[in-house]
Amino acid sequence: MLLFLLPISTWRHFCNQFWEEITPTLLEELYSMLKTRRILLKAGMTASCVAVAAGANLLTPRTVFAAWPKQAFSAKKYPEALHALNGKRKPIDSKAITVKAPDIAENGAVVSVSVTTTLPNVENISIFVPVNNFPLSASYEMSSVTDGFITGRIKMAKTSDVIAVVKSNGKLYTAKKSVKVTLGGCGG
Repeated sequence: MLLFLLPISTWRHFCNQFWEEITPTLLEELYSMLKTRRILLKAGMTASCVAVAAGANLLTPRTVFAAWPKQAFSAKKYPEALHALNGKRKPIDSKAITVKAPDIAENGAVVSVSVTTTLPNVENISIFVPVNNFPLSASYEMSSVTDGFITGRIKMAKTSDVIAVVKSNGKLYTAKKSVKVTLGGCGG
């Protein structure tokens, strides 16, 4: 139907009839229909996303939660944690690793630490605080396409060295930085 070819007077007549027939009740019904339509569209989109995620096997716990070295994080002493994380290998001191942390941490609950390395093929970077109840503070598995750099915040119970252990080409390298803590962050 070609309504746009009708004369203007016919358009006016059509529009007047339309507006005369609209009542507040009809407007409420139209609004209710639109609102229901929006809810239906949102629910449909959500269901579609969940279905795609389930179909791609993304909603299973083994996929959502990354594997982590439980024994290393629950070890009570630094040598035990290092052994649980990396086996019997001993780390070698390296100048290619830089540990950046404050000389004095006013609050041990939040100590910013950055570890940078120029070693090639970095596989893992771990941060240890030997005097903590659990010495392994953080451990990062690195991709082959990432730079050897991590940053984060750790807790320190008291003044200690912050030790970075970097696994590169199957070998372990280490560097450390002494941090003085004025207020303990691990319950002290």
